[in-house]
Amino acid sequence: MSRWINLLALLPNTSLTLLIISIAFFRFYDETDFFLLGQLASPRLWSNRLTVAALLGAVVNLGVEWNRRNRETDRLAQAEQRKAKETERAARRTRIEVERDLALLNFLADPSEQNRHILAQAIAVLSEYRDSL
Repeated sequence: MSRWINLLALLPNTSLTLLIISIAFFRFYDETDFFLLGQLASPRLWSNRLTVAALLGAVVNLGVEWNRRNRETDRLAQAEQRKAKETERAARRTRIEVERDLALLNFLADPSEQNRHILAQAIAVLSEYRDSL
């Protein structure tokens, strides 16, 4: 799907280039230079029509480029948001692990009832966040 989108994104630029070349062809040459221009009833009118088409092509091209830029900006913002969430998650994990280690060391150094209660709280926090860590 993205291949088609990339191909269609080239279309406004390509058609705009071809229209500008055609406008220049109709404006600067006449039927003495190219017999094809003698086949057209009014090359100046065709040049004016192609000028309007080129302006519309330029507006479409602007829209395509605007959309591409917005998608790129949105992609970068989402990547930054994912990175911030991952950093926050890593900090939370580190904080919980430090609390667990301190509670365990305090309990091993002094197996009092207060340290046992602190260790139980650390284990409860670990149990609660087991899947998200």
